[in-house]
Amino acid sequence: MADGHPGIVPIRDSKRPHGPALVFPAPAWSAFVAEVKGDGFRTG
Repeated sequence: MADGHPGIVPIRDSKRPHGPALVFPAPAWSAFVAEVKGDGFRTG
């Protein structure tokens, strides 16, 4: 994840630092993180 990009959140695979980045709108990324923290993706 990179800081300094207002309104978007670029994400890159740490194992491929020069590979492509996925770019998400900041509100979508915030919602995703909230779901993960809230155990919203629990399986089983």
